[in-house]
Amino acid sequence: MIEETQQTELEAAAFRQLLVHLQQHPEAQNIELMLLADFCRNCLAKWYKAAAEQRGIAIDYEQAREYVYGMPYSEWKERFQQEATAEQLAAYEQKVQAKAAVN
Repeated sequence: MIEETQQTELEAAAFRQLLVHLQQHPEAQNIELMLLADFCRNCLAKWYKAAAEQRGIAIDYEQAREYVYGMPYSEWKERFQQEATAEQLAAYEQKVQAKAAVN
């Protein structure tokens, strides 16, 4: 049985590796991540910020995004973000509407 502190350490290590992986693969666009996995780098930044707030740690969204992206978001966007295709945007909108219909 894994102790709670060990579990937390393993989860943190896996999260850090996920961030490294995403930082090494900027070709994986956020819109693609949203369509395939229903989360993206911005979602991770929001979850990171929320976790900090729950623990009384002051961090703003831009700081959280810089942590997740490995650089300021504006720089990542300029260097790596591609324009979403009409098909991707339509698929995303359809996904959003489907989720809204369920909730």
